[in-house]
Amino acid sequence: MGDDLLFTVPEVAAILKVNNNKVYALFRAGMLTPLRLGRLKVSRSELIAFVECYKGKDLSDLSNVKSISW
Repeated sequence: MGDDLLFTVPEVAAILKVNNNKVYALFRAGMLTPLRLGRLKVSRSELIAFVECYKGKDLSDLSNVKSISW
């Protein structure tokens, strides 16, 4: 992530290794909160909080988040 404070949607998608549409879906689901400065952006702290909050979870279906079963 480097030293950047804010990330654009394509940058967030690259960091999370998903496509842009999944990032927008996370916004719509209220799981990831953006801010608008020209374009939508996500803060470093928001990304870290998202990963910490949802670690061990299956986010394939955002309307049915469940724990990963081994």
